[in-house]
Amino acid sequence: MKRVDLSAEQVRDLQGMVSGKVSTNESVLDQHSHDESAFPPVKPSAVVPVASTLEVSRVLAYCNVHGIPVVAYGAGTSLEGHVVPLYGGISLDLSGMNKILEVSPDDLLVRVEAGVTRMALNVKLASDGLFFSVDPGADATLGGMAATGAAGTTTVRYGSMRENVMALTAVLADGTVIATGRGTRKLSAGYDLTRLIVGSEGTLAIITELTLRLFGIPEKMAAAVVRFPTLNDGVAAATAIVRSGISIARCEFLDAQCIRNLNAYDKMSMPEEPTLFFEFHGSPKGVIEDANAVKELIEDFNGSAFEWTSEESERRKLWQARHNAHWAAVAAHPGMRTVSTDMAVPLSKLSAAVAMTQETLARHRFPFSILGHVADGNYHCQIITDPANPTERDEIREIVHAITMEIIAMGGTCTGEHGIGAGKIEALEAEIGTEGVAVMRAIKKSLDPHWILNPGKIFLA
Repeated sequence: MKRVDLSAEQVRDLQGMVSGKVSTNESVLDQHSHDESAFPPVKPSAVVPVASTLEVSRVLAYCNVHGIPVVAYGAGTSLEGHVVPLYGGISLDLSGMNKILEVSPDDLLVRVEAGVTRMALNVKLASDGLFFSVDPGADATLGGMAATGAAGTTTVRYGSMRENVMALTAVLADGTVIATGRGTRKLSAGYDLTRLIVGSEGTLAIITELTLRLFGIPEKMAAAVVRFPTLNDGVAAATAIVRSGISIARCEFLDAQCIRNLNAYDKMSMPEEPTLFFEFHGSPKGVIEDANAVKELIEDFNGSAFEWTSEESERRKLWQARHNAHWAAVAAHPGMRTVSTDMAVPLSKLSAAVAMTQETLARHRFPFSILGHVADGNYHCQIITDPANPTERDEIREIVHAITMEIIAMGGTCTGEHGIGAGKIEALEAEIGTEGVAVMRAIKKSLDPHWILNPGKIFLA
């Protein structure tokens, strides 16, 4: 595909379809040219803000006729280049669609527009004693989280976006509006279009509304920290804890470099050793029992200095630090960017996979750290690169590709939650085969025959 730039007439046409102001201002274009990945920015030709499903439908119908690429934009927190408009066209900004439309406490459901952010939703839900469980760390929009199939720190207990999006409204490339799913816990009616669109990274449709599953805020929550002499000890302990059946809400691993970065960034004084963070949810008695069970088990893996607290401010401080790991890595290397990648393996392979990753990265010149949601076999690498030196980025991509091929050979996946985006197209084919990719491409061609929705992501045109 070639880059598409809009004519002045096309900008005027689009302006007549939306209530907000279509912008070609350089600073606005720059804002929509990148996400939190290390991919080089690419400016769209125009930014089109939308305020309703109807406006999205009008814009897509017009762009479909004129062959204008459309990349949906929410908060710009994605990590695999998802919102980078590689072929120009428009950045469709849904951040203004931020209404919480309906809360149904008795059904444990909420209906929201795609631009609502995770934190804003939970502030609203707290008054009903409810919360939305998926927590990727960043304060992303819920539409973006659904589009990328986001997961995060609480997946081990509550599931990812794939399990927690019950229904949605989406707009196809030609402007057709579809409603998928229902607010029921069971559904066997036809193809599962909801989960086809969730995780499709904006390549099949633009999500405008979502119905989400909710949970009651636990009676008691407690956090715990334990340190290990080696990375392998900590990962092995996490695997054993999951196998034991202990009810944990979060289990996160951070290597010594992560802890060092967080100490500097958050003004903390944690011992700079491989560390597991835990969280327990339940009754007061159940939380104590679960914490004690973990304490006993980790002793078999050389765990030490087990500390736990149910004091709310301390618990929040600990998890805020974990969520700051990305920013702490950036702050530790001023002027640099991070290549943040993820992968997942069956639990039985987790220890070997992390060891392989550490050994591979240690052979190269780039600073790195390893962390992740190890209770569900998903972990991340943060690799530091100089954005002014494109050859570094290319070299890191080769390193990541080599690691990913090893993960796939172990029976794992090239991405557990970040998505394919623009960076793991080759890895996807290695993972599911040319036949699997051909089926995906056939679905794409059926729903988006002119290839206008987020081109250059998941696979090439």
